[in-house]
Amino acid sequence: MPTLKDVAQLANVDVSTVSRALNNTAHVHPATKARILKAAKELGYRPNPIAQGLRRGRQHTIGIVVPRLQLTIFAEIAQGVEEEAQKLGYSIIFANSNDDPKLEAESLNRMRSGFVDAIIIAGTGKNGRLMRDIQTEGTPVVQVVRMQEQSLSSVVADYYACSYEAIHYLMEKGCREIGLINSPRSISPYKRRYDGYRDAIREHGLESICVTPSSNLEPNNFEYGYRCAARLLDEHPNLDAIAAAVDIQGLGAMRVLHERGLKCPDDIRVISLTGHAIGRMLETTMTAMEIPAIEMGQKAARMAVEAIEAQGGAAAARQHLVFSPTLVVRESA
Repeated sequence: MPTLKDVAQLANVDVSTVSRALNNTAHVHPATKARILKAAKELGYRPNPIAQGLRRGRQHTIGIVVPRLQLTIFAEIAQGVEEEAQKLGYSIIFANSNDDPKLEAESLNRMRSGFVDAIIIAGTGKNGRLMRDIQTEGTPVVQVVRMQEQSLSSVVADYYACSYEAIHYLMEKGCREIGLINSPRSISPYKRRYDGYRDAIREHGLESICVTPSSNLEPNNFEYGYRCAARLLDEHPNLDAIAAAVDIQGLGAMRVLHERGLKCPDDIRVISLTGHAIGRMLETTMTAMEIPAIEMGQKAARMAVEAIEAQGGAAAARQHLVFSPTLVVRESA
């Protein structure tokens, strides 16, 4: 692999001149710089980004910690982060926590060791002190989807509105026995979804029917949605609607209905309280309160870069942004 010394020898200059020319850290005569660039191209020289980052005190890399990517809204969040980060000259690295606080802490500690310039995280809510410590040490932390720490910037959706408006929509369709599939309320978006559901139900004097996991570490996946929907149907034979906290739970619910010969929306309606692109791709498309996930990821990336590049060592102003959901009516409700 060619080195700076090899480029210097071919261009007939010293190594320091090559470094200044390639890094644009000082003026180099245009003719000399052209000769150096030509030599670097002929040799196939590529700078070592890690070494450059150590020298400059910046890696131009942002870390992203999310519970999971497959078939979740976090995939679109990550897409938005990556798209915007690349435009701003940053690369990204991913870590999946599986909503396990221990795995999350391990990822955060690896990232804080100089590998990234900022961290974007959808946290479990169990590592707040660690996140605050990382921010204090000089690595900006931006929360996305889940806002657990008021002292750290965040980009979230209005999860209360997601469920409150969804339940009112179902009631307008004549539903009166509406079950909620939710996840641990220790995680802020799920608590807000439950609050919106509870308040909408109470306003109409109806019974609250909610299923939550027995453990905070129970996977929030297709199988979980399937089991919860089956339980709702077994315990409430007159159930006429299911509100799933997220799309993947709704997919599991719709599988149960299909297996039991129940049709959407004739027999029972299904709505996702936090939808994304997958809802429109199903055989029976899923009605959802959709949030602008890609746009949220893009904004989180911009906030992270603003914090990294804050001038004069001054910390970037803390921001808390809330995006509104949009009801997208499809076949399931």
